[in-house]
Amino acid sequence: MTKPAVQTGAGAITVASVYVHAPFCARRCVYCDFAVKVQAEGGAEEWLEAVGAELRHTQQEGWLELADELDTLYVGGGTPSLLGPDAMAGLSEVIGRDRLGGRGLEWTAEANPESFDRRLAEAWQRAGVNRLSLGVQSFHEPTLRWMGRMHGSEGGPQAVATARAAGIGELSIDLIFGLPATVGRSWSEDLERALDLDVPHVSLYGLSVEPGTALGRAVAEGREPSVNEDRYADEFLEAAETLTRSGYVHYEVSNFARPGHEARHNSVYWEGRPYLGLGNGAHSYGPPVRRWNVRDWEAYRARALSGQGGEEGREVLDSGARELERIWLSLRTRRGLTVPERGSRTARLVDSWVREGLAQVREERVRLTARGWLLLDRLAIDLTG
Repeated sequence: MTKPAVQTGAGAITVASVYVHAPFCARRCVYCDFAVKVQAEGGAEEWLEAVGAELRHTQQEGWLELADELDTLYVGGGTPSLLGPDAMAGLSEVIGRDRLGGRGLEWTAEANPESFDRRLAEAWQRAGVNRLSLGVQSFHEPTLRWMGRMHGSEGGPQAVATARAAGIGELSIDLIFGLPATVGRSWSEDLERALDLDVPHVSLYGLSVEPGTALGRAVAEGREPSVNEDRYADEFLEAAETLTRSGYVHYEVSNFARPGHEARHNSVYWEGRPYLGLGNGAHSYGPPVRRWNVRDWEAYRARALSGQGGEEGREVLDSGARELERIWLSLRTRRGLTVPERGSRTARLVDSWVREGLAQVREERVRLTARGWLLLDRLAIDLTG
């Protein structure tokens, strides 16, 4: 297939933020629709080889160019901790040690509790990883088994302690809400367990039922209930109240942080800044072009090693699409949007949001409330309609 012509202006776009996808998982979770390959262990060498080949192709292509010093590096998955203790040092060689030498670098890596031990934590810390995102999801044993998670109820707390002992203090934990009542999980108790850990960052993910997943098939066959929208909303609002009351800033629809501990890498996405994505299923953005890679690991690896890069497709965003995206991304953050001109249709719409408790106007900015964030997609479309 012929790729569409891309007009990016004169010269390459410099990027200071890189996402690298690690595809391997020991088991696919019941709700998972990510670009993963089920593989119990290993794979670091072939992963580094493929990512390195893609990076070389990207640099030769001349669209995106890595900055001399990166601001953020995020290794997600999949389960990066399955790659073993030496993988992050290997990645620093692929990307370039000099690029990762800045004092302000935020290097985040994801890990699952069952594959995160002291040896790995210490090796990652030596390599330069200074922020860890732990896939805890729940502290309730039956719920973890229902999801297909491999760590027990104490896995999350143990992983947090291991990270701290290795000198990694910038920690984030993931929690999932909106689960069926049949699993017997108390959301309130999970939130209290999270607070007991006193981590500086918490990310929330609402359960979604995707057609190609094990959960999607079970729902379609009537073996599992679909997501209860009222329960979903109630648990999101409870989390927002509980976490903010405990000193966390609800700075983005799904993210809570102690002041000064917000995720800088994710802010690159929300602010529409350019970034490079490496690995199967990864996305890159250099305004106005967005590119995405082949999702299947083996197909991606074959393309990368043959010198073709990992690209599956790309699109050029027109002005309308870019404006809609800007509004949607701004509304999902605490920063919000500039107050619209008084008397305009947009201003009247915002006034109605405020009356309904969906937004607040402060310091000439429109910010959605937690209740408004539940309706984010609809409100963004209304605003651009």
